[in-house]
Amino acid sequence: MLQALSQCESTLTGLGLVREAVDDTAGAAKHVAFHKLKDAGAVASKIAASIYGLNILAEDIQDDSDNVTRFLMLAREPIIPGIDKPFKTSIVFSLEEGPGMLFKALAVFAMRNVNLTKIESRPLQKQTLPTLDDGTNGFPKYFPYLFYVDFEASMADQRAQNALGHLKEFATFLRVLGSYPADTGLP
Repeated sequence: MLQALSQCESTLTGLGLVREAVDDTAGAAKHVAFHKLKDAGAVASKIAASIYGLNILAEDIQDDSDNVTRFLMLAREPIIPGIDKPFKTSIVFSLEEGPGMLFKALAVFAMRNVNLTKIESRPLQKQTLPTLDDGTNGFPKYFPYLFYVDFEASMADQRAQNALGHLKEFATFLRVLGSYPADTGLP
């Protein structure tokens, strides 16, 4: 809920409202409804308002109109989705340092006509950097990164399986974070 409050900070401040963080937005709506609070409200979804019989006092109160919050469903055992509708898959991987390694990693998707929709890199945490090499102009010779990639294909798609099989041949780490229906537009 703290995230939801921070995404509406300017609006809530402008209204002069006192904020109280709770575990989640739906839980906030349930609390307001269950206790029949007349002097309180909840930052929650339209669905939560409907479920708990609450009136919607204001809509689209987020400070950034382009803000979208996504939720993930986690399972202990993998669930392989079908190919009956558009899917996205999210992965994370790391590579050895070397010229063209990232290009090589991304090429496994291009070779199979799999469209990448997001690429992010983050330095690995708690990793010590090797000593500086004289030929690198003061930059470390090796700095380990994790690469987060989303692509348009289901894990049931043979192209995705082939791309990941190829990437696995030279990635030092590879994990599929999930495969899920692609967002075809906001309601």
